[in-house]
Amino acid sequence: MQLKQTATAISASVFLLLGCGKGDSGGGGTTPTPLPPTPIALSVAKIDNTTALTGFTNYNIKLSPVIRLSFNNAVDRATVSSIAVKENGSTAVGAGYAYENGDSTVVINPSAALKALTRYTVDGATTLKSIKGGALTSAFSINIVTQIDSTDKFPVISDNALLDLIQQQTFKYFWDYGHPVSGLARERSNATPETVTSGGSGFGIMAIPIGINRNFITRAQGLARMQTIVSFLKNTAQKFHGAFPHWMNGTTGAVIPFSTKDDGADLVETSYLMAGLLTARQYFNGADATETNLRSDINTLWNAVEWNWFRQGGQNVLYWHWSPAYAWQMNVKISGWNECLITYILAASSTTFGIPQVVYKEGYARLGAMQNGNTYYGYQLPLGAANGGPLFFAHYSFLGINPTGLSDMYANYQTQTTNHTKINYEYCKANPKVFFGYSNLCWGLTASDVQGGYNSNEPGNDIGTISPTAAISSFPYTPTESMNALKFFYYKLGDKVWKQYGFVDAFSLKDLWYADSFLAIDQGPEIIMIENYRSGLIWNLLTSCPEVKNGMKNVLGFTAPYL
Repeated sequence: MQLKQTATAISASVFLLLGCGKGDSGGGGTTPTPLPPTPIALSVAKIDNTTALTGFTNYNIKLSPVIRLSFNNAVDRATVSSIAVKENGSTAVGAGYAYENGDSTVVINPSAALKALTRYTVDGATTLKSIKGGALTSAFSINIVTQIDSTDKFPVISDNALLDLIQQQTFKYFWDYGHPVSGLARERSNATPETVTSGGSGFGIMAIPIGINRNFITRAQGLARMQTIVSFLKNTAQKFHGAFPHWMNGTTGAVIPFSTKDDGADLVETSYLMAGLLTARQYFNGADATETNLRSDINTLWNAVEWNWFRQGGQNVLYWHWSPAYAWQMNVKISGWNECLITYILAASSTTFGIPQVVYKEGYARLGAMQNGNTYYGYQLPLGAANGGPLFFAHYSFLGINPTGLSDMYANYQTQTTNHTKINYEYCKANPKVFFGYSNLCWGLTASDVQGGYNSNEPGNDIGTISPTAAISSFPYTPTESMNALKFFYYKLGDKVWKQYGFVDAFSLKDLWYADSFLAIDQGPEIIMIENYRSGLIWNLLTSCPEVKNGMKNVLGFTAPYL
């Protein structure tokens, strides 16, 4: 009896179970909750099999790249247009799409070659979905910069023809763009055209004999320009104890303040100007009345500079500035090692207001404290800061003073200028900050315009900006490395950096920035130092001055084959 009752209970349970199932299929029960859509996220991005990073710029990308974007789930092909390649983050670039790894990897091939040295982004929007309906968890943007176009932008010419071209085109800055009233050099191409610069004008004056010897202009033209310049300096320009301001108005000769308290004499700028004038005096050596009078007027200007007055009361140092309104308040001592050796050489060379050797020893050399002696990148540096500082230190004083075989108690200046340049070259070649574009062909750090301002570029203050004047003005020291750089700037980057007055002031391939400016103090050394490398012309002219020979040899104690 008990067995029968148990069997009946089991039968009833089965009936109930079957009934429940039958009732569900008939619509009498609840529907299961569907699974949520599976979201999608970018796992790995690769460009030409190299991992690409978001949040950083990926440099040196080929012009026909293969872009692989791998996700954590298969993508819905219908939404893949949510991934786009854009030029400069805005203009969409046509592209083809392919799929790998079960549609979890999207392969993008731009339909046409990308532009060289151009910024692109690979953008993914949240409208991208997985095959299971989930949206991209967060939008992404991959920044890329394409590689340099290695094709030549201009026909290849001989090295000599190229040097001629560089000098002639750069000379136009001083000749064509020189101030129409004073004949002096304008400070820069992208500022008020009334502002002329004393130091840059000295460099421009040095360029005139080069222009004549290279047949860019005639001797008569060069002489006429020099008459205009010297007449303006003698009769119109403001002077303070014989010294000139940093900036002047090219029409009126009035001071244009360089800064609030820098509204009077600038002795360093004056020394660059005087070096140019003495160079011209030695070049225009004709016996006729015109050239004789020019030399006489230059001597009047030269002999009027009261170098020793800038000792500020007889101290054993020269001071950089004096203002009629602020007197010595700037109080900047001219101390080395820097670009101011020429200031002390000319001060010692003056026959009217000269300085004794002790002012050089204590003021500029700081009793030897300007010496260095350490080795950088395999080159010992006799003077100055670590790695040498900006390269204009090796240029400005040596536009007219030949460092070859030049020594004093502190340094061999041929070693100083050569090793400073080689350290700068090796630093750029090593590229410790991994700046895009730096190489053995693209090098040279010195003070110049930079994106958004001006910077004294050097290994200790490197922001990724190359200044063409740095390598080009170093031709006498590193002829092979400088020629390689010159060819790279002209042939490979010429469509971006070669303009109406030669090479623009600076550029940054890292930032895809190219200056639209030319500066007198950067253009001038290019012409002059190329010429010193080729013929020694400006070196021979300035060091032929009897006053300069005496100042260097007998006052300061320098030795050199030409002294």
